[in-house]
Amino acid sequence: VQLQAFGGGRAQPGGSLRLSCAASGRSLSSFGVGWFRQAPGEERKFVAGISRNGENSGYGESLRDRFTISRDNVHNTVSLQMNSLKPEDTATYYCAARATTLLHGWYLTGYDDWGQGTKVTVSS
Repeated sequence: VQLQAFGGGRAQPGGSLRLSCAASGRSLSSFGVGWFRQAPGEERKFVAGISRNGENSGYGESLRDRFTISRDNVHNTVSLQMNSLKPEDTATYYCAARATTLLHGWYLTGYDDWGQGTKVTVSS
């Protein structure tokens, strides 16, 4: 599946951004989907993951209270709503997909397909 992440940009501390990941080539409903981020000079880190049916999700450390992952299998998209943004959220954000037969699982690892990334800058 081909993925394209978009929606990044600049936000002020305390602000919000909504990232989207659009899929093509296959139905995204066959995949668990995750968001990752990579800040300059750092390793890529898990942000959030969502199950195929959208009923289950998980988040990276200390992100659950501010970030929300959701999906729309009809429109083949997954979104990441980011609120109360902090300067440390500055990074390039990537969406990724992992084919799975399980409807309810979300994943930290094992993603096969990656989007190109969208840059988020949080600064006053």
